[in-house]
Amino acid sequence: MLTNGHRTAYRTCPLCEATCGLELELDAKDRVLSIRGDKADVFSRGFICPKGSALKALHEDPDRVSTPLIRDKGELRPASWDEAFKLIDRRLSPILAQDRNAVAVYLGNPNAHNLSNLLYGRVLTRALSSHNVYSASSVDQIPKQMASALMFGTGTTVAVPDVDRTDHLLILGANPLASNGSLMTAPDMRGRLRALRARGGKLVVIDPRRSRTAEEADEHHFIRPGTDAQLLFAIAHVLFEEDLADPGPRLTEMTAGLELLRELAAGFSPELVSEVCGIAAEEIRRMARELAGAPRAAVYGRIGTCTQEFGTLASWLVDVLNLLTGNLDRAGGAMFPLGAAGHSNAAGPPGRGRGARFGRFSSRVRGLDELFGELPVACLSEEIQTPGVGQVRALITIGGNPVISTPNSDRLDAALDELELMVSLDVYVNETTRHADVILPAPSPLRRSHYDLVLYLFAVRNVAHYSPPVLEPQAELPDEWVTLLRLAGVAAGMGPDADVAALDAGVARALIERELATPGSPVAARSADELLGELEPRVGPERLLDLLLRTGPYGDGFGAQQDGLSLAALEAAPHGIDLGPLQPRLPDALRTAGGRIELVPEPIVADVARLRASLQRGAVDELVLIGRRQLRSNNSWMHNLPVLVKGKPRCTLHVHPKDAQRYRLTDGEPARLRSRTGTVLAQVEITELVMPGVVSLPHGWGHDADGTVQSVASDQPGPNSNVLADELLIDALSGNAVLNGIPVELSPAAA
Repeated sequence: MLTNGHRTAYRTCPLCEATCGLELELDAKDRVLSIRGDKADVFSRGFICPKGSALKALHEDPDRVSTPLIRDKGELRPASWDEAFKLIDRRLSPILAQDRNAVAVYLGNPNAHNLSNLLYGRVLTRALSSHNVYSASSVDQIPKQMASALMFGTGTTVAVPDVDRTDHLLILGANPLASNGSLMTAPDMRGRLRALRARGGKLVVIDPRRSRTAEEADEHHFIRPGTDAQLLFAIAHVLFEEDLADPGPRLTEMTAGLELLRELAAGFSPELVSEVCGIAAEEIRRMARELAGAPRAAVYGRIGTCTQEFGTLASWLVDVLNLLTGNLDRAGGAMFPLGAAGHSNAAGPPGRGRGARFGRFSSRVRGLDELFGELPVACLSEEIQTPGVGQVRALITIGGNPVISTPNSDRLDAALDELELMVSLDVYVNETTRHADVILPAPSPLRRSHYDLVLYLFAVRNVAHYSPPVLEPQAELPDEWVTLLRLAGVAAGMGPDADVAALDAGVARALIERELATPGSPVAARSADELLGELEPRVGPERLLDLLLRTGPYGDGFGAQQDGLSLAALEAAPHGIDLGPLQPRLPDALRTAGGRIELVPEPIVADVARLRASLQRGAVDELVLIGRRQLRSNNSWMHNLPVLVKGKPRCTLHVHPKDAQRYRLTDGEPARLRSRTGTVLAQVEITELVMPGVVSLPHGWGHDADGTVQSVASDQPGPNSNVLADELLIDALSGNAVLNGIPVELSPAAA
């Protein structure tokens, strides 16, 4: 839309899970003049957080890598794309020829927000055929995905709170007012939670820190970090003991294991659990009664419940409580979204599938099991540093900064120097990519299309929104899908000059043939050639997305449904398409082998003994470290934007006044924080926002490494909390790193 030489463009913000609609004003030279919330967006309705308006700063950041860089005589220098790929082919191919497992891949958090990387990253990992695939998932949400897969059949069948219709919301280990929701795509969580309370509902928050969300709550309870699973089991105990457990006939009929669950819960009385978690037994009983008595209720747990010693059990128990109170899969409870594209529980015969299969292979050194085709990133450094067959000798990182984001980051930092080859697809020379032999840049978010293929699978309302590029792509800076296919060509032995168009056509054909082989597909009677023809002239992610949309649950079926969804329909709807509120989806969404909800899966049952043993610890007088999320940050990748880091320092160490007195600390002065793996200095901020015995550092800082090119971030680096995280501390079931509840020692810096 043009007005006075200016034009307005609309797109979805790609910088966090909220998927807010943005309205951009550009001048005649395509310079961004302003970014505001899109009031007509069908989902966000004009809401915007500081990250959305920072998209302009990210686009214009002079520190962004804009041309390939290769290491020459120890220094990174600009190079052509052809030169960069010839170097990769020359050095990667011999390693692959000797041992394909000697090449590892790390996928960072930004991949979840990038259509190209979601669709074509898998093409690269398959071409590499290495067991050594790692991602940010195992320092984040893998426990929730594992628990969901065991219960419901797939890792994306995740129940989210129907926050807009619930009467009672119990939140554990989550701060959606800072995260904008996580594994719960929901813009304007402040507005949604205030609406919940305004209609007479109740918000209860369980957290070791009085977060922004806790400030909005009717009730906040401090909890000892790492004891959420014990608390949740105690609530289940009360539900059974007081005959409050009532899933209802529908859920009872489709659920296996209710009686075994009753037996397991018997050992977790509130009186036993209270001493461990720090919440009074009578308060636990009251919480259970109120949860059961609410007309519509939901329990929601997030990263604080995942990144702990019992992360998978805590994630499982969240849905156990939703089921026991009859609130699973019903309006106002915890429901299963139906994404317009890519939802594995919406394809094939309804109500039954192969179920979850884990541990198909294990890590070489520690024997940690595979989940969803990945190994836990907590074992990456040892896989690089331990000699022997299968030792990781080359690493490809895609949009990630594991030196900041993974446990015992000092060890990983040192390990990267031991690699024979490192290739990074990234936009910055950061703490990780400074080790790379080749850095391959990516275009600005404004020069690529966007569709939230993954995040809409967890949305609190079913929506679809496609954003074309706001600015014309640059020929000298190809989209990531082109770069990923060239890398896949090298991995497949095609050399540095593989035919990208032919590879892309092969990817599209393979996806079509998979769809044709899916029972019940709306295009089952068609041919691959016919469908490829109907997708023309689209190529790349647009071709694949159009196919997924048209064969998805709302799709036009390539003409079978006249008003069905397609990419063309989304292109004609710049503010998105509202597909309606969440609807009950069970049993059709189940993909378990038995066609029922597996309430007590065998791996879960086996781990309950470990949880029960933890009750014998009693009260613990040990100082522990937790993280904290900040609205102006998304992990480690937004600290080079002045608009997001301005103001008073935010990377401070929160310390309760009692602990400050105990350890002789002064507000505003530095303190020394030590764990088994390292030591950091942090500025003390004395506050009652944290409970006694707990200190808190925000995640994602530590930008003081030599060789980085992040002029803003390096001016206020802050300490890296993951120097203190221990790669040996993991959730035994999932291998997820323990980033909350890390034992630490505290002293004044001068000491």
